[in-house]
Amino acid sequence: MKNFLKQNRGFIAFLICFGFFRLAIADWNPIPSGSMRPTILEGDVVLVNRVAYDFKLPLSDTAIFSTGEPQRGDVITFTSPADGIRLIKRLVALPGDVVQMRSEVLTINGAVAQYSAPDPVAEPLDSGSTTTALQIRERVAGNERTVQFLPEMGARRDFGPLVVPKDSYFFLGDNRDNSADSRYIGFVPRHLLIGKAHHIVASAAIKGNWLPRLERTGQRIE
Repeated sequence: MKNFLKQNRGFIAFLICFGFFRLAIADWNPIPSGSMRPTILEGDVVLVNRVAYDFKLPLSDTAIFSTGEPQRGDVITFTSPADGIRLIKRLVALPGDVVQMRSEVLTINGAVAQYSAPDPVAEPLDSGSTTTALQIRERVAGNERTVQFLPEMGARRDFGPLVVPKDSYFFLGDNRDNSADSRYIGFVPRHLLIGKAHHIVASAAIKGNWLPRLERTGQRIE
């Protein structure tokens, strides 16, 4: 064992540094579900900046110091306060914000979201069939993104008004009618935030032929 360590100390040091880098600095996150469609698709692998908001001890939620503040519109990975599963959603409301939704229309601090004309598309389902989806540009509280609605699916389309507690955040999936977000899991405390997703580093059509989607490689996440 001693000879093995001596002969491979350079490679071992690389593995240690690489592991620390992935656990504390940056990470990649495979996307298994369609809750962030059309921004992020199943089969995308996104690059996550783990030090966008806090520098934490590796393998823990303990922050050593703050490195930045989450902003409305950020796409963030976090640990679900409901069951501990890692999720990725869009941050829509900050601590102290008043957020509500009526018939899918989002309101932040009294500012009602503005929506473009819907673009109908076919949305694939896990059963292999499709359903009608409406992709729409949403503008609210200084942010703009494309969101998706599934009129034929049941979802929580009304809530609030809710006041976001101190050191907590309210998240929604861009695929509004197919997302287990803060409407269901509640507010997310800051210490459960993992990092900010900013680019797609690889992608494959896991719901189809598994071929790589090269056009998505390197794409910035809006």
